[in-house]
Formats: sequence, C-alpha cells, structure tokens
Amino acid sequence: MNGKLVVGFIVVVALIAGGLMYWLQVYAFYSPVSLQAAGEMRLTPIGSATPETIVVDNFEGIDATSSPLRFRSCFTTPLSLGTLTETYQVYEKADPLLAPGWFACFDAEKIGEALKSGEAVAFLSEQNIAAGVDRVIAVYPDGQAFAWHQLNGSLDN
Repeated sequence: MNGKLVVGFIVVVALIAGGLMYWLQVYAFYSPVSLQAAGEMRLTPIGSATPETIVVDNFEGIDATSSPLRFRSCFTTPLSLGTLTETYQVYEKADPLLAPGWFACFDAEKIGEALKSGEAVAFLSEQNIAAGVDRVIAVYPDGQAFAWHQLNGSLDN
C-alpha cells in the first residue's frame, strides 16, 4: 500500500510539473505588443543598411522579453509586391518560426509554404535587431504581411 502512495504522488507531481512547463512555454512570457512598442515595421532598401518605415494597417503582434525570437506580428500594407521587390532587399533564407496556437493570425507553416511556392516574398526588415537575430517580413500580393525574428547565423563559430 505504501508503494502505491509514493507512485501516485510522483505521478501527480509529474503531471503538475508538465502542465506548468507547457503553460510557461505557450502563455506565460508572451504579451500583446503595439506597433509603437514593436518599433514600427521597416524594410531595408537595396544597397543600404538603414531600414525605412513602411505603411502598416491592422497591426496585431506578440512579443516576450525572455527571448528575441518570440516576436510575431500580422498586418497589412498598401504597398504593392512589385514596388517592394524593386525597392527592398529580399530575404532568401526566410523560415517563419511557429507561434503559440492562441495567436491565430500567424500560421508559420502556411507562410513557409507560400514563401517556397513564390506566393509570398520575404524581405529583410532589420539585420541584427538583436545579436544574431534578423527581423523578417513576408508579404503576399494582397498586402497581407507577417513579421518574425529568426537567427541569421552571424554568431555561429
């Protein structure tokens, strides 16, 4: 009988710890972020290293202070894809990172597929927005856009 109590206690503690870890990863550190707090949406022009602010509507974003990679946002821009590709640096190795399931506007898998198929185009927003991290913005022809942070490999040995 004593062994069953010990095993039961271990199982209950493990379930509580697992639930807490899940909550910490998915909910605890994220918070909504405004466009002003996100630092505006900018793109880096071809032949320049200084990003320029672009026009943004319907901004929705999340971020966390625990990691520079947790930033995600969804918005629209009236700029045409043709204008963007002629003016700003295309980001060749864009790989959108997964967002928490509750941040419904950002679907990393769908964005990644659109980038691979050419339906959307990724642009360099800001290089080294944090050490070793770039901000990337993917834009669809209808002006729907998504931003995230991803590692740029500059800190690799």
